[in-house]
Amino acid sequence: MRRVLFVCVHNAGRSQMAEAFVNHYARERGLAVIGESAGTVAGTQINPVAVEVMSELGISMASQSPKQLTQELADSADKKITMGCGVDAAACPARIFFTEDWGLDDPKGQPLEKVREIRDQIRERVEKLLTELV
Repeated sequence: MRRVLFVCVHNAGRSQMAEAFVNHYARERGLAVIGESAGTVAGTQINPVAVEVMSELGISMASQSPKQLTQELADSADKKITMGCGVDAAACPARIFFTEDWGLDDPKGQPLEKVREIRDQIRERVEKLLTELV
């Protein structure tokens, strides 16, 4: 089983959408891949607009919630991806070597249409990632 960890600061938007896409597509396609996400300073709730735009595609994030990044979570991942949120390595609560950074805009406070654009960028990157992993 391959594990992909998406890391952001608050783990409330981009990283949560990426986790949901990976798990949805892996389940749908019978792939041995698990998506997880965490934040260096985890928030208290997922961005409701992110939940809304994912539900438009029939992907529920109801079972997800922001999680604090831990060393154990980091160590269990085969691939670690930051979302473009300026994760400060010095402030990071775990010692991690990030595989790549996706450089995506933050959906926080953005209008619905902008969050849809971010969602679609994440979906494209996840599709490519799954192709590379399998």
